[in-house]
Amino acid sequence: MAEESDRRVVLITGASSGIGAASARAFARRGFQVILAARRTEQLEHLADELRNGFPGCEAHPIQADVSRPEDIRRAVTSGLERFGKIDILFANAGSVALGWLEELDPEREIQDQLRTNLEGVVLIAREVLPHMQARRRGHIILMSSLAGWIPTPTYSVYAASKFGVRGFGGALRREVSPWGIQVSTVYVGAVRTGFADEAVRRRKTGWRTPVSMVLSPEHVAESIIGLTRRPRATLVLPPYYRLVIWLDFIWPGLLDRLVTKAFVERERADELSVSPVKR
Repeated sequence: MAEESDRRVVLITGASSGIGAASARAFARRGFQVILAARRTEQLEHLADELRNGFPGCEAHPIQADVSRPEDIRRAVTSGLERFGKIDILFANAGSVALGWLEELDPEREIQDQLRTNLEGVVLIAREVLPHMQARRRGHIILMSSLAGWIPTPTYSVYAASKFGVRGFGGALRREVSPWGIQVSTVYVGAVRTGFADEAVRRRKTGWRTPVSMVLSPEHVAESIIGLTRRPRATLVLPPYYRLVIWLDFIWPGLLDRLVTKAFVERERADELSVSPVKR
């Protein structure tokens, strides 16, 4: 248990599995008190017990919360402050993904849920924590985005919209709050081994998926988040070599347009494209 943590307190959303759970373990290992927020109560309670038993002195505080609901956000932050008296770090990690062609996505269950969870929930929980951090003139807000926040790809249209929004929000917020000594970091990850979108990927006719060698483990991402708390910076891209792809998309978007259209879209939708359009 590292002494430099000084029993700092971190609030993690989306904490019940994947990157959130791995990050909770990484923070607890270093002596943090951990506020766990997620929709799934049973998984949260199990994780909280694991942290308490596995890391002496760790007070894991589970709170059932859906970040798409403003009242849940307020309750999670209030409960965490009542329990520990402070929140040093907010890791806004909760996310939702529904991949598919835009015209096939359900407006409420798949489009609005992604926007509420991935963007509105991030904005609202940062807003809820901010006055406390401003009063203390310290704090660190870490926002989980995605490589999709830089490079939009087919079937990720709504997901990309939400993550582009997080990117813009994080940049603006960082400049707003810097006079209070508050750090804001945005994390952009590629594929992570979480099962987040496995079903949608399995349905692809091309069978295309991210090569296994390029898929990160949740534990790898969690350790990178820990490193970010030690040396805060505005942007963290994981894996770092994706910066090259971001750069390529910025200076030569037409090339990627052609590659993605030919290699993916036209192959995935070949049957539909072969049908003659209805004359009106």
